[in-house]
Amino acid sequence: MKYLVDTCGWIEWLTSGKLIKLFEPYLTNPSQLIIPTLVQYELYKWISREKDTNTALEVIGITESATVIPLETGLALYAAETSKEFGLAMADAIIYATCREQNAVLITSDKHFKLLPQVKFFEK
Repeated sequence: MKYLVDTCGWIEWLTSGKLIKLFEPYLTNPSQLIIPTLVQYELYKWISREKDTNTALEVIGITESATVIPLETGLALYAAETSKEFGLAMADAIIYATCREQNAVLITSDKHFKLLPQVKFFEK
């Protein structure tokens, strides 16, 4: 089984948030983890703002041990269709489309994914 941990899960893990124990099992096995380049973008932006650039680069290095999925034309078009189908904003549509294309389970606590197929949702 493959898993895609949404940015909120990474942040919980990195900050020892209250949901860390729920997200941690999915983040400790890189062979089962897929990382959209969009999640790398969001992580780098958040960490460099909240901490510093060096820490952000270290975390991106951690993500590189998993399977990184770039946003290419086919995936971008699929994300646009996914956005229309599920009423998702652009970034969420890219993440969810990546999950579906890779036949992975999306691990998240982001409420607008809560009732979608292929999602394991953790309530905040």
